[in-house]
Amino acid sequence: MLDRFTWFRQSAFLWRGDGVAVYIDPWGVTTDVPADVLFITHAHSDHFSPEDIEKVSKQGTRIVAPADVARDLSGDVTVAKPGDSIDVGGIKAQAVPAYNIVEERRDFHPPSNNWVGYILTLGTNTYYHAGDTDHVPELSSIRADVAFLPIGGHYTMEPPEAAGLAKAIGPRIAVPMHYGFVVGSPADAERFAKEADPVSVQILEPTNPFERE
Repeated sequence: MLDRFTWFRQSAFLWRGDGVAVYIDPWGVTTDVPADVLFITHAHSDHFSPEDIEKVSKQGTRIVAPADVARDLSGDVTVAKPGDSIDVGGIKAQAVPAYNIVEERRDFHPPSNNWVGYILTLGTNTYYHAGDTDHVPELSSIRADVAFLPIGGHYTMEPPEAAGLAKAIGPRIAVPMHYGFVVGSPADAERFAKEADPVSVQILEPTNPFERE
């Protein structure tokens, strides 16, 4: 279920299907594979990188993004807000809420921004990319084969919080992200895996070297 994914760093991924390439929050892209569809979760610079978007865009690239990001983009752009069902370039997605509720994090990702995560149907499986979020009530009802969850703390969930969300969702595989670069360390992934038991956790290796140990 993960063999078609490349993790660049933070929350940046590429999925390569049969004749289609889908990027999520491209940042630190280390490939020249052109994007057919590109999903952005929110406006922070480690998720919305115009330089990386330009690098992977081609004629006909379709972009899905929240309203404040979409305003800064040109081309074929679809605005996404929580609750939206989206079908772009043959890729089906559901936009879900992504925001903070923990007091010391509330100002980083307020619900009023309408930032999002995405449940993507890619091939025969469903993948939940959480963006930057806490374990907010709306997310416990998500069902997906794979859940990519931020674990680095400070701006998003700490490993035990992310593990709690993983258990609520019950994916076949949970994948930690958003650690080892701006916040968190590789050790957090091991902690997440332990805390998430009995959910199966797969730890990916980024194409960029970790910046925090």
